[in-house]
Amino acid sequence: MRASHFIKQGLVLSLLALGLSACGGGSDDLDAYVNEVKKRKGGVIEPLPEITPYEVFNYLADKQGIRSPFRPDTPQSVAGNSGPRPDDERSREYLETFPLDALAMVGTLHIDETMYGLVMTSDGLIHRVIPGNFLGQNDGRITEISESEIELVEIISDGIGGYIERDAAVGLSD
Repeated sequence: MRASHFIKQGLVLSLLALGLSACGGGSDDLDAYVNEVKKRKGGVIEPLPEITPYEVFNYLADKQGIRSPFRPDTPQSVAGNSGPRPDDERSREYLETFPLDALAMVGTLHIDETMYGLVMTSDGLIHRVIPGNFLGQNDGRITEISESEIELVEIISDGIGGYIERDAAVGLSD
């Protein structure tokens, strides 16, 4: 048993020595190529392009007679006095903590004469809603519930200090 083990080890070592001896030598052509490349003259590097200095521009809309980009094109009435406004005194409902795209309508429920919409939140809970309830983060009041969607009206900022109403819907998810 031991003799066969020594024979196997000797055979492996001799094959390894033979393999390593095949890898050595024969690098004369590589040395010649490296020497040839080192003898070549280097190329010319083009100069960097000239950098033009930054010119400062002072935007003085009042003195140059042009409109300021930070003011509306047309004079606006005093924003906020007319039109819809969010009711800051109203206590917020739980479903108003979620953006509309995180809510999904998963069905309807008829109890007596009332149709409820079933809304699933991103945390997996299902809630019953009826017209008059609020959804979403933009004061979205539910106006109608059908078999396929929950329609609501949101109150959003118009960007100049006032608010506008926008129709939105949460559709039945698959």
